[in-house]
Amino acid sequence: MFSVAKSLRAAGVLGLNERNAEYIMRLNPRRLYPRVDDKVLTKQLALSAGMAVPDLYGVIAHQAEVRNFSAMVAERDSFVVKPAQGSGGDGILVVTGRSQRKRDSFRLSSGMLISEGEIQHHLSNIVGGQYSLSGNRDKALIEYCVRFDPTFAEVSYQGVPDVRVVVYRGYPAMAMVRLPTRASDGKANLHQGAVGAGVDLGSGRTMAGVLDDLLVDEHPDTGALVADLEIPQWDFILESSARGYEVTGLGYLGVDMVIDAERGPLILEMNARPGLNIQIANCAGLTGRMQRIEEIFDAASRPAERAAIARTEFSA
Repeated sequence: MFSVAKSLRAAGVLGLNERNAEYIMRLNPRRLYPRVDDKVLTKQLALSAGMAVPDLYGVIAHQAEVRNFSAMVAERDSFVVKPAQGSGGDGILVVTGRSQRKRDSFRLSSGMLISEGEIQHHLSNIVGGQYSLSGNRDKALIEYCVRFDPTFAEVSYQGVPDVRVVVYRGYPAMAMVRLPTRASDGKANLHQGAVGAGVDLGSGRTMAGVLDDLLVDEHPDTGALVADLEIPQWDFILESSARGYEVTGLGYLGVDMVIDAERGPLILEMNARPGLNIQIANCAGLTGRMQRIEEIFDAASRPAERAAIARTEFSA
């Protein structure tokens, strides 16, 4: 076991303890965590910075407000319900349409029907804190349902893929695309069974994928190759991710973006504790890249400049 750990360290692979002690504790002050842990606040900060986010239809902050749900979606056939302080995709409902026979029933991304009463019960659970990071009371967001870019049509199962970019001191350091699967129930979450495909920062093209910590070439449900997909508007995605540094004040940050077929890249959320599986998906370690960023760090640089440097420095 010691020899394995030594080999990983020599290869520049960042471990959990080192991530927590050397990067999160040192560069992410706890007072700033609400900026990324509360999705309502994250959305407000992003909008104030001129960043594109999914439209917010409404917020339910108290049990008495659950009854307002019907009015919030009266003109909507599709929408997403999510906890403001949730984690790992838990508590998220993706509604893609209404039942043609029952107006008070909705169709989920999985194809299942759910009644309005069941959604209200789910909203009540969210507000009660069932899905919050701390277990405390929470808020429920009702927002725009992203229609993913056709680039990912063959490598996604009943869900919306997203792009995760790890940003170190304002510089994009590593990226991957997370692809929903049947096992992940259509959610772009690696811990629930989604596929993560590394992305070459220079070209914006996907590389090999990882599924349950194992390298894969194909999507497990569609059989389509996950490598060599060209991610649309890659320059914009990298620059937006770099801007997350100014928006949050966090030195070690995960920025998650989705690419809507009509609206283009949208900021989905940001994370003060991004996971480390991104290294497996990229067949590369984070440590060496972050050391390089320390060498070239320029406090006066702008997001576009930092994104351009990352494309040059970390091109495959």
